[in-house]
Order: sequence, then structure tokens, then C-alpha cells
Amino acid sequence: MVILARVFSAPLLEAAGRALIEDDGPRKVDAILVLGGDLYGDRTLKGAELGKAGYAPIVLVSGPPRLMGYQSTDEIQFAEKYGYPASLFRELPLPSPDAESTATEAGFLGKYLAAQGIKSILLVTSNYHTRRAAKLWRKENPKLTIAVVPSIDPEHFFTAETWWKTRAGQKMFFLEWTKTISVILGF
Repeated sequence: MVILARVFSAPLLEAAGRALIEDDGPRKVDAILVLGGDLYGDRTLKGAELGKAGYAPIVLVSGPPRLMGYQSTDEIQFAEKYGYPASLFRELPLPSPDAESTATEAGFLGKYLAAQGIKSILLVTSNYHTRRAAKLWRKENPKLTIAVVPSIDPEHFFTAETWWKTRAGQKMFFLEWTKTISVILGF
């Protein structure tokens, strides 16, 4: 029995990790939206890469206020250091640190997108965050066509294939599943 548990544990753990990830693939849209919370620049660089490839004319970068300004400002400057032109981006500063939750961000930014006539987006966020973010965004913005494209952080905090092998991966898995279950239950 121990041998069977060991043989099947990795595939089961991987499946549980994959369940957090949605990848609709890139396609032509009105705008690319990079969600705030990008601590390592992976979301912003993925959005910039998609923008440069011509999937949308603009990359919108959201971000809450920080000590010296908005997180979105820092993210765009980070992408510029990697050679992406500032003209590719538009900042979407969130009104307060309270708007940092994915649900609040979806409501606030969804209204902005609708007012701008944006009807379709590529939603770029960390791989482990894609399923929950997509669910919240689609619920909050039913008229908006949303395709989700995951980014993978350079340190590989979370990969479906190996998340249980690192402390950071384990923490991310637990936290994201807790939030996902909360969304499913309607909290």
C-alpha cells in the first residue's frame, strides 16, 4: 500500500496543482491587462511580450498605491529596462490598497474597461492565480470577453509539476486553494 501511495502521489499532487491553472492561449484582443501584485516582474514582462507580438495595441498595468507612488509605475519602468517602449503601456492605478483583492480589482477595472469601449482582453497573471482570477473577472464582467494567459515567475515559485517540493510552492498552493474554495463557496 505504501508503494502504491508513493507511485500515485506525484500524479495526484500535479493534478491538484494543474487545477489552479487556466491557459486559454494568446489571441487578438482590444487590450492586454496585467493584474497588480507582480512582485518579480514576470506578469509585466509576459504582458509586454504579448503586446510586442501584436496581440493588442496596449498593455494595461494595474497596481495599488505604494509608499512612493503606484506599483504599476514601477512595473512599467521595469519593462522599459528590458527594452519595451513606454508607449506600449498604460497605467491603471487602483484607488486604494483595499482594491488589492482580485474581486475588488475586477469590479473597479471592469468599469474602466467598459467605459473605454474595451470588449476583449488577455488577462495576464501568475500561473497559480489564473483559474480564480478568471472566475472572478468573468463573474464581475459578463460582457467582457476574457482569455487568460499565465506568467511563470523566474524563480519558479509554483509549477504544477513540482510545487510540493519547495516551501514556497507549498505555501502558494495552500494559499491559492484556500482562496479558490472561498470563491467557490461565495465568500
